Amino acid sequence: MAIPLLLDSRQRTAKKGEKEMFENSVEREIVGAEETAGEVRLWRAVVVRAIEDWMSGPLRRKRQAEHYIFNDHKDFARACESAGLNADDLRARLSRFRGRLSHQQEAIAA
Repeated sequence: MAIPLLLDSRQRTAKKGEKEMFENSVEREIVGAEETAGEVRLWRAVVVRAIEDWMSGPLRRKRQAEHYIFNDHKDFARACESAGLNADDLRARLSRFRGRLSHQQEAIAA
């Protein structure tokens, strides 16, 4: 009779250990997801800041941001990828906006 009790105790210990491992795994996934979400928000802020600088920053920042967005394909693409954005799509949209903006500025100057 002592053997079944011993097995029950071992099984309970094993189940308890499995439960703790599962809970730790779930906790790590949640924390990892939160860290990932935080990273995505950070990179989105980087991309947004570049766009804001390009649109309305001081002249030097505008030029740097324009170079970063439209000419620095590698770094901008990495930032967009980290932000969960498609760099080519975003760049195409911004290019269209840039075209409309230059037409408006030409009309104002005329």
